[in-house]
Amino acid sequence: MSTAQKIEIIRTNNPKPKPADVSKLGFGNYFTDHMFIMNYDEGKGWHSPRIVPYGPLSLDPAAMCLHYGQEVFEGLKAYRTPDGEAVLFRPDRNMARLNLSNERLCIPLIDEEFALKALKLLVKIEKNWIPDGEGTSLYIRPFIIATDPHIGVRPASHLLFIIILSPVGAYYPQGINPVNIYVERKYVRTVRGGTGYVKTAGNYAASLKAQDEAYSQGYTQVLWLDGVERKYIEEVGTMNVFFKIDGEIITPALQGSILGGITRMSCIELLRHWGYRVSERPITLDEVEKAAERGLLEEAFGTGTAAVISPIGELKVDDRNIVINDNKIGEVARRLYDTLTGIQTCRIDDPFGWVVKID
Repeated sequence: MSTAQKIEIIRTNNPKPKPADVSKLGFGNYFTDHMFIMNYDEGKGWHSPRIVPYGPLSLDPAAMCLHYGQEVFEGLKAYRTPDGEAVLFRPDRNMARLNLSNERLCIPLIDEEFALKALKLLVKIEKNWIPDGEGTSLYIRPFIIATDPHIGVRPASHLLFIIILSPVGAYYPQGINPVNIYVERKYVRTVRGGTGYVKTAGNYAASLKAQDEAYSQGYTQVLWLDGVERKYIEEVGTMNVFFKIDGEIITPALQGSILGGITRMSCIELLRHWGYRVSERPITLDEVEKAAERGLLEEAFGTGTAAVISPIGELKVDDRNIVINDNKIGEVARRLYDTLTGIQTCRIDDPFGWVVKID
């Protein structure tokens, strides 16, 4: 696929009304007027890039994505700056991670430069959909699905690459206030050698049962342990996780079963830039419990595109409840949130070159 391919643009004749109250957007409830689509056919490669009115897809009932889960996706955001510009945050990292997922799921690689060009053009067309309220943004969902009408397990020969956009508010209703987390002991999401390190639908399907049980007990999210020994902390359902223990900030190492988050990476770089002691290493649930008992568990928080930073105020471990930092946002989590959101919206300087403007 050549980056010189022309992107056809077909604009809608029936633009949708935009949400009137941005404080009630929620997350993933509204979608913009247009979407990007590109086809892949074996022997022809990726072709026919186009921006078209947002609408239903026509899929054969035997489409392989529906039966065998050959699908990958990404998540990133566009932000409105104080002077009205539209910007992205480290989008090249998302395109690189999309190809990492493609490789694992036997999906033909995309041209990352072209994909980013298409994404930027779509956001430019839909710029007026970027909300400007506090904590709001335009969520961007690129995804690829297998479309072969075939019953039988094999890599697909025909696929669609699609990008859709959604104006969003805070991912969690409580916003930056601490969330309470249920530690999962029974179910397993993924193991090393599986697909835990990539973004594919099956990982999230495997998490639904535990998530449902957590909700039924009044907990916001699930903290997953490793799938073999059930003692090493891995990640929260939609976030990577960090613990501050006796001055050391610890996050589980990337060893093939958890997602390498863009926000996780950015937090590690920021923390080291500020002089904090940051360790990417295995950490057991027992280590966290003992640190809490000794008064050394100072903070815990999750990181991810959707919520950015989400302080953890409580962990439910079996019949025990571990309250962290009096169920208040910690100093490190607050500083990370303020800095990342400030950089993302160009309200503070970006010394790292992370922000990309939409031309």
